[in-house]
Amino acid sequence: MAEKRSKKLVQGNEACSEGALYAGCRFYAGYPITPSTEVAEILSARLPNVGGKFIQMEDEIASISAVIGASLAGLKSLTATSGPGFSLKQEGIGYACMAEVPCVIVNVMRGGPSTGYPTGPSQSDVMQAKWGTHGDHPVIAVTPAYVQEIFSETVRAFNLAERYRTPVLILYDEIVGHMREPVTFPLPGELEVIDRVKPTCPLEEYLPYDTEYEIAPLAAFGEGYRFHVTGLNHRADGFPTNDSKLIEKGIKRLTGKIENHREDIWKNEEYLLDDADIVVFAFGSTARSARYSVRKARENGLKAGLLRPLTLWPFPEKAVRDAVVRAKAVIVPEMNLGQIVHEVERCACGVKVEGIFRVDGEPINPRQILDVIEKYR
Repeated sequence: MAEKRSKKLVQGNEACSEGALYAGCRFYAGYPITPSTEVAEILSARLPNVGGKFIQMEDEIASISAVIGASLAGLKSLTATSGPGFSLKQEGIGYACMAEVPCVIVNVMRGGPSTGYPTGPSQSDVMQAKWGTHGDHPVIAVTPAYVQEIFSETVRAFNLAERYRTPVLILYDEIVGHMREPVTFPLPGELEVIDRVKPTCPLEEYLPYDTEYEIAPLAAFGEGYRFHVTGLNHRADGFPTNDSKLIEKGIKRLTGKIENHREDIWKNEEYLLDDADIVVFAFGSTARSARYSVRKARENGLKAGLLRPLTLWPFPEKAVRDAVVRAKAVIVPEMNLGQIVHEVERCACGVKVEGIFRVDGEPINPRQILDVIEKYR
């Protein structure tokens, strides 16, 4: 008898935990912080049952450091946090970028700055996700809006981390993190699961940053390969270098391995965009309100459409340009004081762009968006 998929009513953070396990995550290090704590709580119980390891660290800096170490030892690794913890992890994220260590970091966004509003939603960490760590570095950030998507996008985040040897960020906010929705769990093998490429060369010939590859194979410590890992600019063998040509080549390769594969990384939902002359660009839980507003606008005779990125970084420039070809206006609702609106404006080819911002700890509701759409009747 064929195995059937299971369907359960689960919380967003629970879906993240289950998605990580499905993707092969076997290590979690973290520190409890609202509103992401359930990810840690669930994995503390689930990981030991599948041969994985869970460790509660003393703080967020130690958490990202442990995740990097576990990944270098060959385990798919995860940590989850919120705004203040995400800030503390930035130096470690930069190290993982430079050392090309695959790992996944969940940021369940809440109000800020500082401790801010721990139990309220926000989307104010999206620019921090892009520029939070210093220097030019690769960034991939996915932005699910539904509980089912949190599961599938967590799997995709691990796949992207393994394929491109880089940290990958999962950004969603308190609303979808704590929301409960039905989730259909795929059977083993139904969703693609990617593992990192491992070296096959003789032990003495292994170069962890071999420039013959765009993305070099990654050995695991303990398997016989000996190699050096550093956050400094380095040679192909991993040891530091002061050679300016090698430094420039290395940084361009780091960023290029993402920039050159944007088409494979980008993922967007397009809703009623074919003839839209009013485009709403929204992500995360705000896109849920936007979708309803677009549907009501259509009922009222307005040609509105929604472009919803599931990949926020690298920014979906092509999708924005394609969406605004017929548009007279683009509306960008976001729970911050205007971060992504400027990226949309940059790509909108001169089309008018208007933002809707909210930072009072409440979600942007459909009426707010519909009122702005109505202005373009």
